[in-house]
Amino acid sequence: MKKPAIKSIPYDEFKDNETLEALIEEINKERTNVIVGKLDDLINWGRSNSLWSLTFATSCCGIEFMAVGAARYDFARFGFEVTRNSPRQADLIMVAGTITHKMAPVLKRLYDQMAEPKYVVAVGGCAISGGPFKGSYHVLNGVDKILPVDVYIPGCPPRPEAMLYGMMQLQRKVKVEKFFGGKNRKYSRNEMPKEPIIVTNAPIPTTDNKEEK
Repeated sequence: MKKPAIKSIPYDEFKDNETLEALIEEINKERTNVIVGKLDDLINWGRSNSLWSLTFATSCCGIEFMAVGAARYDFARFGFEVTRNSPRQADLIMVAGTITHKMAPVLKRLYDQMAEPKYVVAVGGCAISGGPFKGSYHVLNGVDKILPVDVYIPGCPPRPEAMLYGMMQLQRKVKVEKFFGGKNRKYSRNEMPKEPIIVTNAPIPTTDNKEEK
């Protein structure tokens, strides 16, 4: 398994390469047949360049997501332009906005209805840690309490460039996965695999940190 490459962007310019390198090392330890490995590369190349997002937004981050799809930023260049209204046709769910305790069961149900392999991108401060509503009685302090997050995109709201960067980080993560061999099975909450990718150097509060406080 090689290091994931994104066209026109040097590998060293991406943040958090250590997480991907650890995933590659773990996969390489198991070794694989040459033919199966090449099929993995081909399938993951196709998957990483055709990530379909579930249409889901609850607040201002959703407006930024719409801007990413408009002419100025045009995420169709990366293969992200197809958004689906059915979780059964989506590859990932971008949690863009505030998640209240009333909305949390609905979000979890949508995630459960998505086919494997599936991914979660937490967009904005509200989805990551509750944002300005942190400590409020009605807002969930981070979707990582109910879903396994793959990529965090901080900001309030994050700019379209940050969303594109976060999606490219998800592309890199997809490229280093092992499609064959039982890697893409459904995980329970207690055995969530793989660390999330952090899009910034700023510290992101995790579930453990929140409990310590």
